[in-house]
Amino acid sequence: MIMRPVLLVDTYSLFFRAYHALPPMTTTQGQPTSALYGFSSLLLKLLKEHHPAAVAFAVDAPEKTFRHGLYQNYKAQRTSAPSALAAQMAPLRDLLDRLAVPVFRAPGFEADDILATVARRLRDTDTPAVVVSGDRDLLQLAQGSVRVLFVGARGQEAVLYDDDAVHNRFQVSAQRLPSWIALVGDPSDNLPGVAGVGPRTASSLVQRFGDIPALLRRLDEVTPAKLRVSLQDAASQLELNERLARLRDDVTLPAGPLASPVTVGALDKVGAFFGELEFRSLLSRLDSLRSLFSQPP
Repeated sequence: MIMRPVLLVDTYSLFFRAYHALPPMTTTQGQPTSALYGFSSLLLKLLKEHHPAAVAFAVDAPEKTFRHGLYQNYKAQRTSAPSALAAQMAPLRDLLDRLAVPVFRAPGFEADDILATVARRLRDTDTPAVVVSGDRDLLQLAQGSVRVLFVGARGQEAVLYDDDAVHNRFQVSAQRLPSWIALVGDPSDNLPGVAGVGPRTASSLVQRFGDIPALLRRLDEVTPAKLRVSLQDAASQLELNERLARLRDDVTLPAGPLASPVTVGALDKVGAFFGELEFRSLLSRLDSLRSLFSQPP
């Protein structure tokens, strides 16, 4: 018997991606809705295709995280949310409330760390889970019973990753991705890469040395000399990059379930939400979900 997975959602990653993927939308009263519509549409698709046994959401807290304390330039290039997007945050919270499943946030940590913590606890019990995100950092969670559905930019198909798929793409294991990111950098987090080190070179170095501390201890084995010098010059940033890129899986979560089933009653409340925001095209899709989730597990 195939176990239905737990669905873990990187909320803001998908919400912001929906905002940038769709043209502006408003209700007849002028309320912006494009991000809400795109997020809701994707959520219905996920519920239909994965028929999860339970669902949970993770969101970022407004406070700065421990990573900002380690590196003042962390995500420093990011700007404030556009007003049309900010206006949709409160309705998003309303939508999540109506689903009546856990919505985790933890001051000092990112949603990514929350997802890593929940994923690790589910993996420890061999519970199948699917983490949904548009953030490459989350691919490091694709280990054991946990897979990651990576939602690409507009027009790109989502890709489901397990550890083998991660290895096929990056030539390193999911567990070693933070070391790979440390070498190539991550513009989305404002982490500079090493001059002259591209994806192939990074993969080769991680395959050979394992992680950044081991690489730096054995720099004398690196050739050519030009690469060795570049790595030596970037040693401090490399160590910091790896620490910043590695997700924490020890976040303290409130007592209670890690995820909860979606009920027909919750879907009815979501339907009312869609009606209020004039998402008429989503209502028929919701009807088929009511039938699906009315079935016993």
